[in-house]
Amino acid sequence: MDSPRQPKRARPVTINDIAAVTGVAASTVSRALTRPGRVNPATRQRIEAAARELNYVPNSQARALTSGRTRTVAVLVSDVTNPFYFGIIRGTQQGLKAAGYAHLLIDVEDSGELEAQTLHRMRQSLDGAILAASRLSERELVGLAAEIPLVTVNRTARGVPSVVIDTPTGIGQAIEHLISLGHRDIVYVSGPVRSWPNEARWHSMRTTAAGHGLQVRRVGPFPPERPSGSAAADAVVNTRATACVAFNDLLAIGMLTRFRERGIRVPEDLSVVGCDDIFGADFCNPPLTTLTAPIDQAGRVAVSMLLSRLTERTTPPGPRRSVMLPTHLTVRESTGPVTDAGPTRRR
Repeated sequence: MDSPRQPKRARPVTINDIAAVTGVAASTVSRALTRPGRVNPATRQRIEAAARELNYVPNSQARALTSGRTRTVAVLVSDVTNPFYFGIIRGTQQGLKAAGYAHLLIDVEDSGELEAQTLHRMRQSLDGAILAASRLSERELVGLAAEIPLVTVNRTARGVPSVVIDTPTGIGQAIEHLISLGHRDIVYVSGPVRSWPNEARWHSMRTTAAGHGLQVRRVGPFPPERPSGSAAADAVVNTRATACVAFNDLLAIGMLTRFRERGIRVPEDLSVVGCDDIFGADFCNPPLTTLTAPIDQAGRVAVSMLLSRLTERTTPPGPRRSVMLPTHLTVRESTGPVTDAGPTRRR
């Protein structure tokens, strides 16, 4: 007994089918669907109408081969568990989705070496990349930008488009705030050595303090993680300072826990300022005075700059502008005036 015949599966529509219907070359169809600006408007409209009528679905691999585009953008972050990057990820994902691009998230584990290796290995699979708080040297960034379109967030390098969250100015506001409360001995709790924002914040802190005739000190470096807050807090206690500014909120929140364990009152004995205003900074104990930054916006602006860069691939990248996003100090309960008795600390 003969087995029943299987229904014949419909063949996917190709650009050759559209070419046959419209009477143009397949190469013209390809250009109209991938680079519409390079085809006569009347011809392009005829091709697009035929594609809709035939229910043409582009093959992503074939499109990449013909157009040189994968419509995929990588977003590299130093530590995906750090809440600071949640806003960057959310902002870039929203922007890329709206533009029809796939969003590839990569955690480079705070390693410049891994960052470079990843971009070298994947450059043929990406249209571009957004690097958040890159740990690469300026020379490495410039070299990579010659291979693949890049935009950096919180990192600058000559000729590479960048979005910078202006935390140095916010640090200046924090120092002015602490000085207004009577603090004269202020310590900076340093983050990673290869962090560009870390050095920029330290420079701003020294400059602002010098304008008031004060000198500031720093301790560290410390990993920008909550567990590192214990060692950072102990280091600050040993300086006998009355106030400190931490590299980021995670570090500051970890310090608050350690101060509480040691019986050091915040802000009565010691004032603490963080940076980034991450989720949780407003309901830790006590709520943290910190720099509030437009982190989601930084991700969206980075996407906009990268997409603009991709439309200019026909010309070599030259010096590009840098977008600066403002921050402001949000004062909460972790900062207060210097007490007459001075800090009382349990060793």
